[in-house]
Amino acid sequence: MKKLFTMMAAAMVAVSASAQTVTESKTFDNFYVGINGGAAVKTTGHAWMKNLDPNAGLRIGRWFTPVFGLAAESNVYFSNKPAPGLHTIARAMNTSLLATVNLNNWFGGYKGAPRSFEVIPVYGFGWGHTFGSTTDQAMLHNATYAKKNMLTSKAGIDFAFNLGESKAWQVYVEPAMLWTLNGLGNEGLQYNINRSAFQLNAGIVYKFKNSNGTHNFKIADGRDQSEIDALNKQINDLRNELAKKPKEVVKTVVKEAPAPQTVKVENLVFVTFAQGKADLTKAAKKALDAVAAGQHVEVVGTASPEGSKEINQKLSQMRADNVAQYLKSKGVIVDEANGKGVQGTTSNRLAVVYVK
Repeated sequence: MKKLFTMMAAAMVAVSASAQTVTESKTFDNFYVGINGGAAVKTTGHAWMKNLDPNAGLRIGRWFTPVFGLAAESNVYFSNKPAPGLHTIARAMNTSLLATVNLNNWFGGYKGAPRSFEVIPVYGFGWGHTFGSTTDQAMLHNATYAKKNMLTSKAGIDFAFNLGESKAWQVYVEPAMLWTLNGLGNEGLQYNINRSAFQLNAGIVYKFKNSNGTHNFKIADGRDQSEIDALNKQINDLRNELAKKPKEVVKTVVKEAPAPQTVKVENLVFVTFAQGKADLTKAAKKALDAVAAGQHVEVVGTASPEGSKEINQKLSQMRADNVAQYLKSKGVIVDEANGKGVQGTTSNRLAVVYVK
């Protein structure tokens, strides 16, 4: 088995690839627009349910990577309880620039499409403004709160659900804390609970179509033609070496075999997998269909270095098992199907089929 892996490691150069990355975004890629609405309430000093302030807002944002983005958001508030009423339809406005972080993609990696459910913290600073009159004699008692400008801050978490086959639509629920850092505009800056409000909003987002043809990031192929040419040259060199020194590649793969078997590149079928996946693609099945019914094979699954040892071992075994199951359904005799986890720095997301 170890000698077989020596041969396989050399042949794997032809299908090695770096960790998956996304294609480069153009200037207007990965933009989205959304609306939201809900209610806010001053955190301290009164009964919450009697002093809810409804609001509605607009959010425009862009994801620069599957993990990090920025969003500009502006919300209008139609009440200013528990303070004295400002007697305008729009009582206050808060406009913020928010950093957005996709925790699912950060810790779980981006798989080529958004997950159905994602957790996205948001945090940033903004400008708050109250409306009203400071000169109308009938509303002078409200002058303390009218026409004020404040530095604000927002921290929240979006619990987001991506909808549709293309994941172009997203709905989310967002609990958040809002602060007026300098009080009514002329106080010292501080995150003070007495200057804060709790807000619960729900929103819907539409992600515009990108230059890559999707509404989200797309996994890059990770190869160029020069790399392919170099890999093909290495394969050809390997073939020539095998032809010159056949004795060095005589391997006993199965103990019950009556005689040693010669392992050649031509006897190996490579099946590649997406990162973190064990499902067979159409291309993989087409490659496996080249193995004739009745032939004996040995299947070895491998994984790329990303992830823990336990996960890679389990994933490599799943890949080997899925290939073996497909071959058996085609009448191929599978002698062994083993997952070997990560096999050195050149290990890739493969299942290697050795045709005996």
